[in-house]
Amino acid sequence: MDYFDAVVLGIVEGLTEFLPVSSTGHLTIAEKALGLDVDDPAVTAYTAVIQMGAILAVVVYFARDIARIATAWARGLFDAELRGTVDHRMGWYVIVGSIPIGLAGLLLKDLITGDLRSLWVVAVALIAWSSVLWLAERVATQERSEKELTLRDAVVVGCVQIFSLVPGVSRSGATISAGLFLGLDRLTATRLSFFLSIPALLAAGVYELPEALDGSLDVGPMIVGAVVAFLVAYASVAWLLKFVAHHTIAWFIPYRIALGVIILVLLGAGVISAT
Repeated sequence: MDYFDAVVLGIVEGLTEFLPVSSTGHLTIAEKALGLDVDDPAVTAYTAVIQMGAILAVVVYFARDIARIATAWARGLFDAELRGTVDHRMGWYVIVGSIPIGLAGLLLKDLITGDLRSLWVVAVALIAWSSVLWLAERVATQERSEKELTLRDAVVVGCVQIFSLVPGVSRSGATISAGLFLGLDRLTATRLSFFLSIPALLAAGVYELPEALDGSLDVGPMIVGAVVAFLVAYASVAWLLKFVAHHTIAWFIPYRIALGVIILVLLGAGVISAT
């Protein structure tokens, strides 16, 4: 993998990680286009590491919120009067809501890095989960704000986040949809999606880091890819929060379906291979 590959994948990761279009699916497509072996463990490890650049963008963007939540959570462990505050509860919600995908990631690692890394899976998931996005917006009441979040919401959204392990589904697409089904307003669902992404992506990056540094990948391109992902992801996060305040996530459905159909046509015609 050279610096050109690193920049391209960094841009793709930064643009798609937090939009409901599936970063893993787009990275798989980009890797195929660049002639990389998507089944190579080193490529999988590289993908997880540059995701850390994207997640750092979320940490920086929400730094004040994260600091406030972390402080309230820690203080609430010793001060009973603080345990009912929104920030203290949010700390627990992020911790508990991150457990399902952590367990699923460990138990299903071989499947995630193996059979699911197929463009057939990506194409079908892009199209199929679009119906979930559409239905979520159709039934959404958006009557509940961040102050009304409950532990049940965090658990449900955290469990639905497991579906994002399937390339093509999209982490934000899965979690925002779940939030809308639960009656959360779109901005609250999106913020919860961002907060839950931090432990999940950070854990995946740390887990894959030893393999990425074992000599199979050059450190230079890896750093460049992570930096590019950070810069692009920061802009994407800022844009998405403004977008969902006034628009539905259904706007992303035509793109998802069109991309899925194009991939299926190219696969069926034998122009590209699935793996």
